Amino acid sequence: MGGNSGSGTGAGSAAQADKRPNELLTSWFVRSGWSKGELARQVNRRARQLGANHISTDTSRVRRWLDGENPREPIPRILSELFSERFGCVVSVEDLGLRTARQSPSTTGVDLPWTGPQTVALLSEFSRSDLMLARRGFLGTSLALSAGPSLIEPMQRWLVPGPAATPHREPDPAASRRVGRLSKPELDLLESTTVMFRQWDAQCGGGLRRKAVVGQLHEVTDLLQEPQPEATTRTLFKVAAELAELAGWMSYDVGLQPSAQKYFVLALHAAKEAGDKPLGSYVLSSMSRQMIHLGRPEDALELIHLAQYGSRDCASPRTLSMLYAMEARAYANMGQPGKCKRAVRMAEDTFAEADEWDEPDPDWIRFFSEAELYGENSHSYRDLAYVAGRSPTYASLAEPLMQRAVELFSEDGEHQRSYALNLVGMATVHLLRREPEQSTVLVEQAMHIAKKVRSERVNTRIRKTVDTAVRDFGDLAEVVDLTDKLAVELPETAEAV
Repeated sequence: MGGNSGSGTGAGSAAQADKRPNELLTSWFVRSGWSKGELARQVNRRARQLGANHISTDTSRVRRWLDGENPREPIPRILSELFSERFGCVVSVEDLGLRTARQSPSTTGVDLPWTGPQTVALLSEFSRSDLMLARRGFLGTSLALSAGPSLIEPMQRWLVPGPAATPHREPDPAASRRVGRLSKPELDLLESTTVMFRQWDAQCGGGLRRKAVVGQLHEVTDLLQEPQPEATTRTLFKVAAELAELAGWMSYDVGLQPSAQKYFVLALHAAKEAGDKPLGSYVLSSMSRQMIHLGRPEDALELIHLAQYGSRDCASPRTLSMLYAMEARAYANMGQPGKCKRAVRMAEDTFAEADEWDEPDPDWIRFFSEAELYGENSHSYRDLAYVAGRSPTYASLAEPLMQRAVELFSEDGEHQRSYALNLVGMATVHLLRREPEQSTVLVEQAMHIAKKVRSERVNTRIRKTVDTAVRDFGDLAEVVDLTDKLAVELPETAEAV
């Protein structure tokens, strides 16, 4: 009995005996198709991007993880990121059967203090890090995708009045006499530059101008750190919110999901400081769209309901219509046809009121045209068709709406990425209706646009649609020809940032 005393072997043997194979991690690993060596190489590559040069993983260490060893940070978070990217959905550390050190609210990425100075500091720090590193959107050990309550609960604080919104605040005489160095024409130029960036994104995709948008955002945060009159500060926060949302959207478009989420969260903070509830609701709708993309429709619905509630008394009909359309997408992906159809009708009815609205819409919502309305609603019915086991009924509901969206976008000429996405959407509808020949024609048209639009989202949807065509109609000559063209026209390459 005394042989184990003081040697440490007894404790080590007990720990070894308690260790059990990590079945959750093993399941994700097997489905990924990676070898142990490939996973080790990816972990090492990501660790170097983080500056964690001390990490050197090999095949035997991966085997120990699968056998039940719990690696130290930041490896659990790196594994979460790698598997999330591989499967296109949030795969948390807990989903992998791993433990992670408990983080303080300030470092979790989304649970941030709702104060103006800290919002500016975080925007400045994150945009600077992005410009310096800009690799796969993984910009620090604190950056990881959030989902579920850890995402929704912090966002609900958007509705809590902050110091800037306190009524009956006494004006500061010194502030009213303060003269900022920004003139009205300079502020107007900042706003018009944001509009230009948004147009570039619509025409060229998120990959071409993302760094320029991040750079402009960093410049605006520099201005926010200087003394400015209150009205100027609010305008700068509005510009920062729009730029941060656009940086998030572009990051989402090129597949940098953690970066996208962080920018969206910071954009919501900036919109609150600007006192712009409709803009905040738009940011939440972008976050909702990302959650649908990541296979989290319940989270998407929570975000949309938060957006609807927060802007219910001030948003324009066009904005409200967009929110209803996104609500329909969430319900569709949750497999709730009745609520989906109701939200589609509300989107259509509210959009019909847009022309009667007395005030001009802000530029950030002008993208939501009749073509976008048709496209969103048709995608809701398309998604319902897939959730309902490839239902021909919902595919039939989607087809005329999708056809109209494609026609309108082809006449538009400006929103090339949306045109490509709707061509692919129409192709998927034809596959649901077992019309592969028509589908291949549409995919080829989308590929032609994709070569000019730097959007990993477009490329991924084209590839997934071709994969579906091969699975269902692999012997068809048109499908065989399409796969050959895909390999030549749109080869898979390292992602651009």
